[in-house]
Amino acid sequence: MQRRKFSREFKVEAVRLIKERGVSAAQAARDLDVHENVLRKWVRELASDPRQAFPGHGQMKPEQLEIEKLRREVAKLKAERDILKKAAAYFAKDVT
Repeated sequence: MQRRKFSREFKVEAVRLIKERGVSAAQAARDLDVHENVLRKWVRELASDPRQAFPGHGQMKPEQLEIEKLRREVAKLKAERDILKKAAAYFAKDVT
């Protein structure tokens, strides 16, 4: 079974159905054929950051991009550190 994908507009309208029209999350979930927990998650996401909510497939929030960049940099620095440790150990062994 393939995972269903919903557009940003669908998610925003689903949340609006709950927030503005006063429909319960359970009823909206049944009407839209979406699991209630998924719908509640959409409500939380939109409430926490309306501009950056539901960025879409393959698109990350700016904070996530920065975190990913920093993780790559940390991995690179750890590799460089390990190389330098091995070189230092090699030369220290050679001197003694």
